[in-house]
Amino acid sequence: MQIHSLSVEKKPGRKRVGRGGNRGKTAGRGTKGQKSRSGASVDPLFEGGRSSIIDRLKKVKGFKSPHAKRVTLTLSFLERHFDAGQEVSRETLLAKKLFSPKHVTGGFKVVGGGELSKALVFDSRIRFSDTALEAVKKVGGTIRED
Repeated sequence: MQIHSLSVEKKPGRKRVGRGGNRGKTAGRGTKGQKSRSGASVDPLFEGGRSSIIDRLKKVKGFKSPHAKRVTLTLSFLERHFDAGQEVSRETLLAKKLFSPKHVTGGFKVVGGGELSKALVFDSRIRFSDTALEAVKKVGGTIRED
């Protein structure tokens, strides 16, 4: 092996400009501005002081929760659509075509609005407000345990 047959790998590094040669005056940096100065490094997301595109989208689009909302069922709604002794579950609500499947991803919650006079059987996955649970138990309704 001879010295001229050795290959020397250059280390990657920053390019040093403006050291003579045919680049002249501004050395290919243009005139003035932050990137023409020595030691300049600008964040690639920096947009000159204006709000970045990410910040602007936050203001325009608003907030959407990643958690699906529960569909609320009032006592008067249940009174209208179910007979005494019937089961109230996701399946029965969809079978009666009271709701579209794409709208019930977060489940159901029964809230106290109106009166309930029928004893209904509820699926254990359905949630209740305190007043609704009280009203359901008062008329003899039950919650089926799975």
